[in-house]
Amino acid sequence: MAALEVEFTLSAVPLGAGPNGLLGVEPSNKTDQFLVTDSGKTVILYQVSDQKPLGSWSVKQGQIITCPAVCNFQTGEFIVVHDHKVLRIWNDEDVNLEKAFKTTLSAEVYRIHSIQGTEPFVLFKEGAVRGLEALLTEPQQKIETVISDEEVIKWAKFIMVFRHPVLIFITEKHGNYLAYVQKFNSCVLSKYTLLLGQEEKSVIQSFTASIDRTFISLMSLSSDGCVYETLLPIHPSDPEKNQTVVRSLLLKTVVSGNARNGIAFTVLDQDHVAVLGPPLSAFKECLSIWNTKFQTLQTSKELPQGTNGQLWCYGENLFMLHGKFLTVIPYKCEVSSLAGALGKLKHSQDPDTHTVPHFVNWETSQGCVLGSQNAEQSKRILRRRKIDVNVQPEVPASTLFSTVKKDSEKHIEAELHKFLASKRTHDFHTIIGDIVIGLLRRCKAEPSFYPRNALMQLVQTHVLSYSLCPGLMEAALEKADVQVLQLCLQQFPDIPESVTCACLKIFLSISDDSLQGTDISMESVSGYSGTVQDEEMKEQTEILQNGFNPEEGNCNNSDQELNGKPQNARETTLCPVIPKRAALLNAILQSAYSEMFLLPHLKDIPAQHITIFLQYLYFLYMKCSENATMTLPGIHPPTLNQILDWMCLLLDANFTVMVMIPEAKRLLLNLYKFVKSQVCICSELNKIEVSFRELQKLNQEKNSRELYSIEVLELF
Repeated sequence: MAALEVEFTLSAVPLGAGPNGLLGVEPSNKTDQFLVTDSGKTVILYQVSDQKPLGSWSVKQGQIITCPAVCNFQTGEFIVVHDHKVLRIWNDEDVNLEKAFKTTLSAEVYRIHSIQGTEPFVLFKEGAVRGLEALLTEPQQKIETVISDEEVIKWAKFIMVFRHPVLIFITEKHGNYLAYVQKFNSCVLSKYTLLLGQEEKSVIQSFTASIDRTFISLMSLSSDGCVYETLLPIHPSDPEKNQTVVRSLLLKTVVSGNARNGIAFTVLDQDHVAVLGPPLSAFKECLSIWNTKFQTLQTSKELPQGTNGQLWCYGENLFMLHGKFLTVIPYKCEVSSLAGALGKLKHSQDPDTHTVPHFVNWETSQGCVLGSQNAEQSKRILRRRKIDVNVQPEVPASTLFSTVKKDSEKHIEAELHKFLASKRTHDFHTIIGDIVIGLLRRCKAEPSFYPRNALMQLVQTHVLSYSLCPGLMEAALEKADVQVLQLCLQQFPDIPESVTCACLKIFLSISDDSLQGTDISMESVSGYSGTVQDEEMKEQTEILQNGFNPEEGNCNNSDQELNGKPQNARETTLCPVIPKRAALLNAILQSAYSEMFLLPHLKDIPAQHITIFLQYLYFLYMKCSENATMTLPGIHPPTLNQILDWMCLLLDANFTVMVMIPEAKRLLLNLYKFVKSQVCICSELNKIEVSFRELQKLNQEKNSRELYSIEVLELF
């Protein structure tokens, strides 16, 4: 998730921004201070938190600043270029820029780049790069020409790759774009030709870049409103050779394709980009944040006064011209994973068994074979295919689509079984999604048609998710099909909390007789499926439960007063629900959820059902307490944390109702009693821990006396 916070104006007066906006906004060596260079005359040092200028320096009449001012992080001094060749260096104590250090270079400067950890570097308009120290030593040294005639630098960025500075700059010549990567640790300059797709007839308007482990991700926003990505290797196989790289579609239509001005974007983190420009079907300019991993718009903010297509990002602040004033918009971006957005995750399973990912990975699919292409580039191409909703299935699947539309359920199951047994192609997940959608459409058109077995086969392919086919669980809820619902809860990691609670209502309300005739997976209750354990287990629970005897008050005798008569130890071995209902409830416990979104829906469940669920959770808690590992027996049972979390959720959502129900009194007292006993146990364990620490100290002192040591005295 991402959010844009309340913006504030940094400049109290309109800046001298020209038709192309400001020259630049660059960070200073001090936190929260930034250098703002207008379109030709002035450099202003701003304190962002105080929203006020700390200093201002201007060139004299007749001169013009041609390069944005930067800070030399090694010395704390400021550097700027005016009249293309004149280099000025000063500090924040200097008042008059004309009296600051000046030197004239032998070639025109495109940009000065400076970041933490290295000296500033100067990029000349002809493509050559020099370190600042080398230029100050010999200002009139000859600057070679790197780019060809009529080739113009459009964009440049200075980054650190594995603690080594790397400069990337893009040039354009007659509509063709080339990328240059200059590595200073090895003095290698790599050149790449950006090959545009056949469908691209637009002009690239903005660039940005980020670093991956093995690639430099070069992203571009074109005038068609789409964001494209090009992967440049950090360590090219043949750095001296001019290589051709392909751009792939990363985000489709993030801004209106009719917009020609005011478009810009920048990288916020590994999975988020900020885009400036009018969105699709809108004319007002907006600032929006997009998630590149899940192809979704996270948040946006309208800019009624308009912008000029310039956007800078430093720390957690976005800088832009809103009207005539420099505006700062703070933002927040959380870790990009669907599981993180949903909250609680499913517990980890055995490594030998097939597991469903905790988040929907839109980039890969099981059984996907992409030949000998590079893995990272293959993922990008696959993602690009999936963005296009008009991708048609291959010919072998056409017969299955026609079967879904008109044939009987048994025939559909047979054809589907043959299809799933065949070799999976790269678009297998797309075909499966289309088949499910086709079946659900027919279910709506024909109320008597409900191919349960076919739907279960499709869910078990492990390529579906709730967001891909939301109608599947809706149909299962309408039919009260607990078998399909259990399977979806086990396979789908992105089920909304409202649907999870709807499943819980059905699992608690359906009769025992109906469940007995249903084929339900019993793996999660295989270790305690019987309602009564064997005699040996009963004797153990009557004597000791995780260091606690429920018939005795470990701390004091107040428990006996709260609970009029002693608790029967046999209650702890009786499961309040039948095994099949327990298996369904375990699927609820192991589903992903966000507490904030789940609590309102839990309040709609009837009180008697909440009581049954709490009794079952208490039973599971007591079963966990029977062994030192505090785990349940069986294959993939609920974890102790899941049991406790759901206990807290149910009590938080329904506590007022629960205290009013006579049937829940004994249960609440038992929960209170057990929690109190665990607090006493933890207290005693803390005392034991302190005792062991003291013994360890005594042992260390004893050993230290036996060591032979030499003391050296220095006499002066």
